[in-house]
Amino acid sequence: MSGLILRVRKSLSTTLLLVVAVFGLAGAQAQSDPLPSWNDGPAKQAIVAFVKDTTEKSSSEYIEPADRIATFDQDGTLWTEHPIYAQAAFALARVGEMAPQHPEWKQKEPFKSVLAHDNAAMAKFSEADWMQIVAVTHAGMSTEAFQKIVEDWLATAKAPRFDRPYTDLVYQPMLEVMQYLRANGFRTYIVTGGGQEFVRVYSEKVYGVPPEQVVGSSIATTYDNKSGKPVLMREPKVSSSMMARKRRWGSIFLSVSGLKLRSATPEVMRRCWSGRRRVMVHG
Repeated sequence: MSGLILRVRKSLSTTLLLVVAVFGLAGAQAQSDPLPSWNDGPAKQAIVAFVKDTTEKSSSEYIEPADRIATFDQDGTLWTEHPIYAQAAFALARVGEMAPQHPEWKQKEPFKSVLAHDNAAMAKFSEADWMQIVAVTHAGMSTEAFQKIVEDWLATAKAPRFDRPYTDLVYQPMLEVMQYLRANGFRTYIVTGGGQEFVRVYSEKVYGVPPEQVVGSSIATTYDNKSGKPVLMREPKVSSSMMARKRRWGSIFLSVSGLKLRSATPEVMRRCWSGRRRVMVHG
């Protein structure tokens, strides 16, 4: 009997060692692949080659660590944009919340269509219509108050198509690219047509991008110190539209905190895993 027990113990020990070895090998392989969600094809190879070329000192394309900057669009690149932008959904929700204080909206477009849930009419909204909605839903408060409203909305709002929080609807492959670039000395920026104060609420938690590295459309603000506490009050006017800049330029040229970001060249713009997304890397 003792001999049988010894044999069983030896067999179990061998099996356990084999399992540990197999899982250890799989874990090591996963750690060695910085982009595990990507298919092993031209796009993945191009990203890895780009990082290698720009971080190895012997390379003719070497970029000094202080100059390594990668910029990403958000909607449709880092998270879902269909059937509606998350910030647009936020604005429409705000119209509903504010409607009791604005009975005239029931007869005034574009608010009338929003309150009537007229999707056909909303689908035809012009940029001017959306600007009216943004003007009333994103202004009339301090920047801090606005960001608290956004934070509270994101905590409960769900995308109707997926029934999941908007901050869950991110593209894992793109998160891996951002992390891979940061691990190789790149600072990652979000450059978006959306509102920069809106995105800054969740950028660090969701993407690992600190608020000061989010650049987007911004609303006009005025300094106010009436209460004895200095604040920036949001005015019903868009002061800077990144979307307009994107339409005007083929790529983006910005100066952030005195540091210039050169426009990406076609060779540097890499197609992502789906063949529809683009990553713009600026050196």
